[in-house]
Amino acid sequence: MEIKSEAFGQDEPIPPEYTCDGSNMSPGLEISEIPREAKTMALIVDDPDAPGGTFVHWLVWNVPVAESVKIAGGQQVGISGTNGFGNIGYGGPCPPSGEHNYFFKVYALSQELNLGEGAGKQQLLDAMEGHIVGQAELVGTYSRN
Repeated sequence: MEIKSEAFGQDEPIPPEYTCDGSNMSPGLEISEIPREAKTMALIVDDPDAPGGTFVHWLVWNVPVAESVKIAGGQQVGISGTNGFGNIGYGGPCPPSGEHNYFFKVYALSQELNLGEGAGKQQLLDAMEGHIVGQAELVGTYSRN
């Protein structure tokens, strides 16, 4: 399984338009080599470098599966959870200082999740337990100076 972005490569800087310093729009993503047994996917974007512990930027689940999936920048897909800003949907990088790493983690799941909009990261992780049939990760960086 593989996840890529048209906006940035592995370990490369995330362009400002996808952060709080720009339009705060989610970057376009392409997910490929999805396992055949996958019925749906979930996406978790977080920042483990945040001063108060890992900060959640985006939670999405029940993303439809195909041979490859393209999620256009800013596109709403699946069901969205609550991010660390207290909002439902994407909240772009907005670090207080220094360079931070942002992990875009996609999970192929063997079934749809019975989880309502606005759920948090732990609820999503609990719901995915035992249903992950594949996963991939893309890391981007961002700093505000």
